[in-house]
Amino acid sequence: MIGRLRGTLAEKQPPHLIVDVNGLGYELEVPMTTLYRLPKVGEPVTLHTHLVVREDAHLLYGFHEKRERELFRELIRLNGVGPKLALALMSGLEVDELVRCVQAQDTSALVRVPGVGKKTAERLLVELKDRFKAWETSPAMFTLVSDGPVPIGGTASAEADAVSALVSLGYKPQEASKAVAAIEGKSGLSSEDLIRRSLKGMITK
Repeated sequence: MIGRLRGTLAEKQPPHLIVDVNGLGYELEVPMTTLYRLPKVGEPVTLHTHLVVREDAHLLYGFHEKRERELFRELIRLNGVGPKLALALMSGLEVDELVRCVQAQDTSALVRVPGVGKKTAERLLVELKDRFKAWETSPAMFTLVSDGPVPIGGTASAEADAVSALVSLGYKPQEASKAVAAIEGKSGLSSEDLIRRSLKGMITK
């Protein structure tokens, strides 16, 4: 089991990354909440990881904090929840936000995540309630890490990357494009900024 990687962020194509560890490139997939915290390409990065072994592939998932990895592991233990749905849930909701939804048995945010209908949301809340009793929510929220201003001519590329990332999470292409297009003042925003604002708009609307 690969539990942690420390190396250089070589590539960042949401939600996929490549981390160079002493010349060996590890491909990972991360939730958007981890993506927002990543440094610039070429800088050092440390990620807590979880390896999923399938018959046709070995898939590595990365997380900024151990708490995020523990949530991922709790989610994929549930019946009917695979890594893709777990990443979609964690991309739309911070750990503390998801814990609060479970504690309040509130399905409103969950049903806006692609692949989660009302019945699935209700089942997830019931199954997670006992598991989350010992979890505490933290008042501190993350700070968005941005690569800085997007170069002139790079806005279209950032928008395309944001749409691609949303589609990879399960949103329909038309829905993803509409969400990105609806962002006000998006000129100069990075793809991470666009993804974050799009998800916030779709999950909390």
